[in-house]
Amino acid sequence: MTSSPKELTNRPEPGDERVTDVLAEVLDSMRLTTLVYGRLELHAPWGIQFPELTGAHILVVARGSARLEVQGVEGAIALSAGDLALLPHGGEHALRDAEGSPLHVLGKESCERGHGGAGPRTHRLGGDGARTVLVVGSFRLGAASRIPLFEGLPRVIHITADHAEASPSLPALVQLLITESASSSPGATVVMSRLADILLVQALRTHIAAGQCQERGLCALADPQIRKALSLIHERHAEPWTVESLATAVALSRSSFAARFSEMVGEPPLEYLARWRMTKAAQSLRESELPLLEVAESIGYQSEASFNRAFKRWGGVAPGAYRREHRRA
Repeated sequence: MTSSPKELTNRPEPGDERVTDVLAEVLDSMRLTTLVYGRLELHAPWGIQFPELTGAHILVVARGSARLEVQGVEGAIALSAGDLALLPHGGEHALRDAEGSPLHVLGKESCERGHGGAGPRTHRLGGDGARTVLVVGSFRLGAASRIPLFEGLPRVIHITADHAEASPSLPALVQLLITESASSSPGATVVMSRLADILLVQALRTHIAAGQCQERGLCALADPQIRKALSLIHERHAEPWTVESLATAVALSRSSFAARFSEMVGEPPLEYLARWRMTKAAQSLRESELPLLEVAESIGYQSEASFNRAFKRWGGVAPGAYRREHRRA
């Protein structure tokens, strides 16, 4: 099931519109699609190994506790009841009740199988010890993985039940997801899908608002002037922006703006602009029947030939081939 993140972002607080717009644009360009949801009822000792999968993973602790072990992340992350963990880049990871507990290995086929018309699936595993209940979900990314701003996110975003920067509505959303995971009512999987989409947005918002980001990317939205520059690029990506014109628009000197943008976003302003243009072009090629020249003009290119060359440098294939490949998929 596919939902538009633009419809799922809550109404922003006054003065916060720019943050929500850019975040919604980034998520919308990725075309997130629900792959699988399930409820795990586990009794110690237990352990589950999830395979290497592309996309994003989300998990909620409904009861008990768990250790989250993510490939490439040093040390385990302790999760408690009410906690939410988001793995923006997917990847191999494991959950256990305690260090050293044996792992039950899940195959890719079982993780990629959707619900179909059935209700939420419940999986039971483990021994006869303390009980833990988890709700897990996965998303497939419908676009290329090289999405500006998203690349700099950490491997794991952990939102505790009492996180100071979390929205007041987050505990209620988490509880509703947990309730629906045990429901046999019609439409339960639809409700879970929508809730998980909202929780994804809320987790990213909380991460941005925390103000302790060490990574480049979405955390740049916490800086008012860089946020405004990103908003201008996203809203008016066809314009012939220069570093100087962007700097003037956000009331910074050219050198100060260029240095701050590169440091916070992870690449210079015009490189970011070029990549965002290609991201929007790719989205248009996947989702519309516009002729290639119109796609080119919509992102600021005046000739189809120059657009073809730029797109091939970005994606490795010509725009026409990209469209045919994704239409077949």
